[in-house]
Amino acid sequence: MEVTQTNNICFYGECSYYCSTEHALCGKPDQIEGSLAAFLPDLSLAKRKTWRNPWRRSYHKRKKAEWEVDPDYCEEVKQTPPYDSGTRILDIMDMTVFDFLMGNMDRHHYETFEKFGNETFIIHLDNGRGIRKSTYLRLQLLAKEEYKLSLLMKESLLKDKIAPILYQPHLEAMDRRLRIVLKAVSDCIEKDGYDNVVENDFNTDVNTVATER
Repeated sequence: MEVTQTNNICFYGECSYYCSTEHALCGKPDQIEGSLAAFLPDLSLAKRKTWRNPWRRSYHKRKKAEWEVDPDYCEEVKQTPPYDSGTRILDIMDMTVFDFLMGNMDRHHYETFEKFGNETFIIHLDNGRGIRKSTYLRLQLLAKEEYKLSLLMKESLLKDKIAPILYQPHLEAMDRRLRIVLKAVSDCIEKDGYDNVVENDFNTDVNTVATER
């Protein structure tokens, strides 16, 4: 913790990425707005397993990640456990869209509950190329004027005691990011066909979803 020349108190944590004086969090002068929400069982009751995100950033100014330069990377991931069975690969895609909409570009790892093996779900902690049909339909709905993502989010947050949590520019950014996601999916569908891009997760055996493609 340190005090800047403008008398603002700054601090940084201990971690593998961007935990340094160059990336400190600073108050004005000693107050900083933030939120923390965690509804998870204690580790003694439910152990968690940490996984490296296959689509993490390179964290290097001049070096790209493998998925950015290898066109076959996705196919290789889909043949590697735990992504070769169950819904894990689709869960990763959902999480990626979620991160992009809210501007979280730092998802280098993710966690699951150890007890359930691969029959589990991703725990969305530290929020700081196929897609489920149900997810795609929801995103299309949120792009419509009457169900606009920014408007629904704004209405939902109005009930919060510390509203407004997100300012208008942030809400509008979510709409822009949503359009980018839908455009990317549309381009993939045009190139490879709907059935090769959108996984039909309605009435589908979860154990075969990731391995059929």
